[in-house]
Amino acid sequence: MSDRTLAEVNVGEDAVVKGISGDGALKQRIMAMGIIKGVSLHVEKVAPLGDPIQVTVRGYQLTIRKKDAAIIHVV
Repeated sequence: MSDRTLAEVNVGEDAVVKGISGDGALKQRIMAMGIIKGVSLHVEKVAPLGDPIQVTVRGYQLTIRKKDAAIIHVV
């Protein structure tokens, strides 16, 4: 399986977080939302122009910008 990011996951697909690249405030903010290594995600919707992305994580809906989703590596 190739390495891909949350931004590349299609609507209706499930993914498991492999890791988050980078460091600093953005990584901390994403982790504070509950997106950490090993957590399952389900892509619910993508806005008509492709940004933002709505995912279900730990039982709640989360909307994340595509550029932020691009640093979340999934399998």
